[in-house]
Amino acid sequence: MTVRAAAASGARSVVISPGAAVAGKATGDEETRVTDLAHMRRAIELAARGRGTTSPNPVVGCVVLDASGRVAGEGFHAHAGGPHAEVVALRAAGERARGGTAYVTLEPCDHTGRTGPCSAALLAAGVARVVVAVRDPNPEAAGGAERLRRHGVTVETGVLTAEAERGNAEWLTSVRLGRPHVTWKYAATMDGRSAAADGTSQWITSPEARADVHRLRAEADAVVAGIGTVLADDPLLTARPAGGPPARQPLRVVVDSAARTPAGARVLDDGAPTLVAVAADADPVAVRAVAGRAEVVRLPRREPYGLDLAELLAELRRREVVGVLLEGGPTLAGSFLREGLVDRVVGYLAPALLGAGAAALGPAGVATIAGTHRLEFEDVTPTGPDLRLTARPIPLRGDADVHRNR
Repeated sequence: MTVRAAAASGARSVVISPGAAVAGKATGDEETRVTDLAHMRRAIELAARGRGTTSPNPVVGCVVLDASGRVAGEGFHAHAGGPHAEVVALRAAGERARGGTAYVTLEPCDHTGRTGPCSAALLAAGVARVVVAVRDPNPEAAGGAERLRRHGVTVETGVLTAEAERGNAEWLTSVRLGRPHVTWKYAATMDGRSAAADGTSQWITSPEARADVHRLRAEADAVVAGIGTVLADDPLLTARPAGGPPARQPLRVVVDSAARTPAGARVLDDGAPTLVAVAADADPVAVRAVAGRAEVVRLPRREPYGLDLAELLAELRRREVVGVLLEGGPTLAGSFLREGLVDRVVGYLAPALLGAGAAALGPAGVATIAGTHRLEFEDVTPTGPDLRLTARPIPLRGDADVHRNR
């Protein structure tokens, strides 16, 4: 395991990279390995440029070398319906791709969807070797590696798989689990408080941290909040990143079992589409009042949370939502965690202490220390005066497995 420093939005970042190799002098197979790692890391960097614009497609990056090992072309998938990363890189490389090597973060597709198969494009370009980070879990698109091998192309897989999967976690989760990937975002003081004793919470964290949250919103397909947050804070829940308006606003989702969303709530303005999820047995009069301002979906009731959260995610999946940013209060966050429906946690920790007030997380189904929701850190980044902590749940095993829905 290697800890390295990296720059992110002007801040220092500590990135934990399991299995990272240290580049140096090498020969033969070692030299090839070092070269493969370097170009695959570049492909992963390129893939990240598509975050927030490719959904419901994956983010993918590609680097093409010529036969002498020089970079001939680079590309990334920019938006659904547009050319895939391999096609962009091959166009940049032109004839120099013949006899060369292509590094791709996701196995080249082998089907015709909105665009043609990338496996065919690589064959037509005369690429001699293809290096893949992650095999495609989508049965409709997989098979590109096998097709390339059948036509004499050398294919190697499993290069920097963990790093590539982290960069494409939302799409991979949606394909593997059949539901959107959920990131729970919270802000808290060092003693875990999200609000003061009088209920005030603006602002616990810095402008830099809040700007980073807008980046997360811009990358998400949907932002989910509970009715408690709507009533207490009256949030807009739109993405307002520092670089200007995003290409598209995420769907705003309010979890409101009793249809209590006020008609004048800012989340119902025309700044972004809004979906209000109510219980199947919610009062028809209250539902009609909300339906006049936003789309309403009725979902099965499930106590003690009010709504069946798995069914909520299934509904969002039907709407081609791949990545969800959960910004609900402590009660909703605890409910998602209890059901094993949180895939990543992003916490903004302010160097402050309150000593009293609302906790950042409500009841999450933990009755004993054995049932603790354990996490593993991926990233610790200073963000202004605050710290941004990124971690992923570690699924438990046996009867105590609270991540049974993962």
